[in-house]
Amino acid sequence: MKKTVSCFIAQASAESMAATVEALRSTDIVDKITILATDPEAAVPAGCAVINIDSPASSATVKRIAEAATGDYILLFNRQDILVPGYLALERMTRIATDSGAGMVYADSYLVVDGKRSNMPVIDWQEGALRDDFDFGAVMLFDTVDFRRAAAGIDVDYKAAGLYDLRLRLGRIAPIVHINEYLYTVIAAPRNESGEAIFSYVDPKNRGVQIEMEQACTAHLKAVGAYLEPVFDKISFDRGDFEYEASVIIPVRNRVRTIRDAIRSVLSQKTDFPFNLIIIDNGSTDGTTEAIREFADDPRVIHIIPERDDLGIGGCWNLGANHPSCGKFAVQLDSDDVYADENTLAKMVAAFYEQNCGMVVGTYMLTDIDMNMIPPGVIDHREWTPENGRNNALRINGLGAPRAFYTPMLRQIGVPNTSYGEDYALGLAFSRHNQIGRVYDVVYLCRRWEDNSDHALDIVKTNANNLYKDRIRTWELKARQALNKQA
Repeated sequence: MKKTVSCFIAQASAESMAATVEALRSTDIVDKITILATDPEAAVPAGCAVINIDSPASSATVKRIAEAATGDYILLFNRQDILVPGYLALERMTRIATDSGAGMVYADSYLVVDGKRSNMPVIDWQEGALRDDFDFGAVMLFDTVDFRRAAAGIDVDYKAAGLYDLRLRLGRIAPIVHINEYLYTVIAAPRNESGEAIFSYVDPKNRGVQIEMEQACTAHLKAVGAYLEPVFDKISFDRGDFEYEASVIIPVRNRVRTIRDAIRSVLSQKTDFPFNLIIIDNGSTDGTTEAIREFADDPRVIHIIPERDDLGIGGCWNLGANHPSCGKFAVQLDSDDVYADENTLAKMVAAFYEQNCGMVVGTYMLTDIDMNMIPPGVIDHREWTPENGRNNALRINGLGAPRAFYTPMLRQIGVPNTSYGEDYALGLAFSRHNQIGRVYDVVYLCRRWEDNSDHALDIVKTNANNLYKDRIRTWELKARQALNKQA
């Protein structure tokens, strides 16, 4: 006997809804199609049921879907676009869901924009996939029984985090399975032009949404035994014998256009303690090496050219942190960026003593290459709080800049030899036992330009980055669960 599917699609333009409904009705396992309507006055395709909702992602909407579903599976399409399932795709999805015992399955897809088709692969879900913006694609297919079990446990009336809360709960009940097959096509509806994408959690206008997401994630961490109470180990700052109080560390490769600005911003710092600059010049071929040598007369500048050819940014950091002249505190500066003024280093170092922390994170401002502010401007990461920051860190995708570390602890933990996510991994590792301090003054200018390492990444690179960060979260989740079991 074939499994049946109840379909729930977001209200969209009449044309988009009509095309999606027609495509779904061509599949004989679809038993009912329901429109999730935020505008009760708008017309919907004939023969469709309607549920009037406050928000597509609210707890109330999740519960209404659970009540209205009549099929063995629930298909959710929460886009304003047109959905075209592949040939026998829903049959394939329900079969795999049944065979694997999955509470939810999702698949790779095609995206058509202005007649041009592109591949839209997604990544495997894992225990550490706690980002609220984890991309399951446009279609999620749930086992109705598991969906209802998860929905029944929802005990907070979220306006924006309801669907996120549901999938966290669902992951505790049954497997979430990625079908790495291209099973449907999304035809994009016309959209207004928008600016450069940024992490949603750093946009100030999304603060209310982020508070809900944090609440849902924190509840999940408690449920799986990975929540950490706000109790931190004390640090005495008397480990080792350091000639310098601080070292700024700059890994660099082929940044001749920006490296001089970075170096000057360090050498202009005003402090009442000795500091130096350690530059790890990782195989530059564009004149960067020669640009660094222009500063050789300043004894504070240490120019390292590694003999190895297998170092990522993290490996360069390990070289700098373990250099005999590295200071008590190691402070980050990317070769694209500059410190905001001459007081950055002093403020970052002072925070270690004032807040008794093993790591400090500052506040930065996004600018163009000429240091003119660009939207959204100041990024202060106020989602990091002493009370819950280290738990919320498992949900968000970054911790801010600049970052600074107590060098003995940095040497002990070590930096992953990667060129993406190494700083995030450090933040999670430091926060497992120690407070992470915050500086809310703008102390750093993060410059966006065409050669940034994170500029205009393609889907394959983006997926690889996200998969790695989710893996970091999974490892940290396991470590925190083990820590709590020992307590």
